[in-house]
Amino acid sequence: MPRKQKKLLNNVNRRSFIKTTTALSVAAGVWSELPAAESDSANEKLKVLCVGTANRAAEDVRGVQGEEIIGICDVDSNYLDRAAKTFPDANKYADYREMISQEADKADAIVIATADHNHAPAAIRAIHAGLHCYCEKPLTHTVQEARILTEAARARGLATQLGTQIHAQPNYRRVVEMIQAGTIGDVNEVHVWVGKGWGGGDRPAVGQEPPANLNWDLWLGPAPERPYAAGRYHPAQWRRWWDFGQGTLGDMACHYMDLPFWALDLKYPIACEAEGPEVHPETCPMGLTVRYKFPARGSKPAVDLTWYDGDRTPREVAGERVPGSGVMFIGSEGNLYADYSNYKLFPIDKFVGFVPPEKTIPDSIGHHAEWIKACKDGSPTTCNFDYSGPLTEAVLLGNVAYRTGKSLDWDATQLKATNCPEADMYLAKEYRPGWEVA
Repeated sequence: MPRKQKKLLNNVNRRSFIKTTTALSVAAGVWSELPAAESDSANEKLKVLCVGTANRAAEDVRGVQGEEIIGICDVDSNYLDRAAKTFPDANKYADYREMISQEADKADAIVIATADHNHAPAAIRAIHAGLHCYCEKPLTHTVQEARILTEAARARGLATQLGTQIHAQPNYRRVVEMIQAGTIGDVNEVHVWVGKGWGGGDRPAVGQEPPANLNWDLWLGPAPERPYAAGRYHPAQWRRWWDFGQGTLGDMACHYMDLPFWALDLKYPIACEAEGPEVHPETCPMGLTVRYKFPARGSKPAVDLTWYDGDRTPREVAGERVPGSGVMFIGSEGNLYADYSNYKLFPIDKFVGFVPPEKTIPDSIGHHAEWIKACKDGSPTTCNFDYSGPLTEAVLLGNVAYRTGKSLDWDATQLKATNCPEADMYLAKEYRPGWEVA
């Protein structure tokens, strides 16, 4: 049903109905269409569940701490206990499946900030339970999961937001205004790079007993079982491993590719190829180059977008020395470089005395605040899953191309590489029983 911020049921009856129906649905292994969680007014505090409480998750928890946090979940009891000191009235859980099942009747919304492989299993359960959803980037661990979450959230009319916090900063908005105002003419080429390398390494030969504070089975969640190894996965190194992360591309591309996606109204590529070192079965590459082709959009020309990371990060783009990370738009009337907080126009002589176009994109009230407002009154968010789902699909498709070693002809409608059936094994994945995403 479409989201309607009005009182279809009083809060007690609505939440009771959701709790009863959700419990029956979970027990039966199916999900019913439930009324989306709604708040009575813009002044009422949201009742929020938080999956993940430390590191990046701690920042997201702080982003919503002005609301009423009624449930907190973490597989690391040290992290969980620390968060409980700040939120003593919140119920504590190690398993987000249990928290969603137990708290869905009382909650309005959920914040998910875990390792990538747990994003979709947590988010789909929350969406089916009628909870507005904030999820860290990348939205999912696979291309297929991104499509599933996007369609499910849209069907339920939920307020959603991807954790691409830079989207709310002023510089991105000013760059989008310049590109869309034609400051550098038609743009048909973009280069995006990040000087970071999440990759490399082999699986430890010998496993260890996990520390008492870590529930290793729940940390693995949907991923294949493997022994714990100190310092190799939790709390930070998981991004290197295909079973849990997507390397530097998965870590950073949703932030940096967000800018050309927004400025150029990109959505689904029609082709993708990637270059890197020999594919390792366990870990991501230390450097990657990905080339995407996006079709024309109305009067806007087709776009070739190239991503570089790690040891393939360029020092020069379009004849200009560049910093370690950024975006370069190549236009018919000039070029524009941008990072999170600055931009520069080239050639410099041409843009002496340049006056930016009139502001057309309002300043953000805050990345988390925008989502909170949307949960309460139905106002739009700029990183909703309808936007960030396709962004995530494109990002993760780069690793699919790399792992197949093929240039993919991409049919986004069918979610298929029409020339490469072996891509299917990387577009989706199997889940341990009890962790499925559907």
